Amino acid sequence: MNHRTEVLQEIVESQSFDLERVQSDKGYRIHHQADNEALRLVHPVFLSEQAPGVVVFASMNHGNGCSQICSSAAAILAADELRSVCLVEANFRSPLQASLFVATNNRGFTDALLRKGPIRSFCKPVNATGNLWSLSSGEVGPESPALFASGALRERIAEMRAEFDFVIIDAPPLTGYADAIALGRSADGLVLIVEAGATRRDETAQVVANLRACKVNILAAVLNKGVSSIPEMLSKRL
Repeated sequence: MNHRTEVLQEIVESQSFDLERVQSDKGYRIHHQADNEALRLVHPVFLSEQAPGVVVFASMNHGNGCSQICSSAAAILAADELRSVCLVEANFRSPLQASLFVATNNRGFTDALLRKGPIRSFCKPVNATGNLWSLSSGEVGPESPALFASGALRERIAEMRAEFDFVIIDAPPLTGYADAIALGRSADGLVLIVEAGATRRDETAQVVANLRACKVNILAAVLNKGVSSIPEMLSKRL
């Protein structure tokens, strides 16, 4: 077991990670429910033998808590100060991470896709140890989602993969948009956020089928307060 696995294993098993204190110290806030879901998510996804380095988080619909869960997961992973983590705001439809991390939105992901320069020049550190970074959406407009079809997307994700140990990408909802699919094809996989009682099963099954058809690796699904592995979830038709 390597150092990263040992540290994260201790965090998950002890459930003693004081995220509220870290939030206060680092100047951002995350909902308590999202913290619990992220803690349960870290073990099956990021403590596996072939842990993914670049992971896209996408919900079925707006308001399913995707941004909060992304922020929690990034903070938990950054508890290992020897590992670098970057949280990427790729939700150009309704950006939220800038408000969660209190980071400026003047220079971000859209700028990185349009301009030259090292990827870290578009990011900002958000904790005292300098191992947790935020790449906000940047200035977005109606044409911004078209950037996901550019060759620059794959190049920038490859650069972040080399620059950081973990890259957590907050994507737009899967219902109505293809952005998360474009991001997922360049990442190691996708975590699906589903809200019980608010998402129709047939819609979720169709989205999962689309992801598979597009060769996007589904790593896990978050359902309300629990996390289930996708094979089990799919066997029950979500």
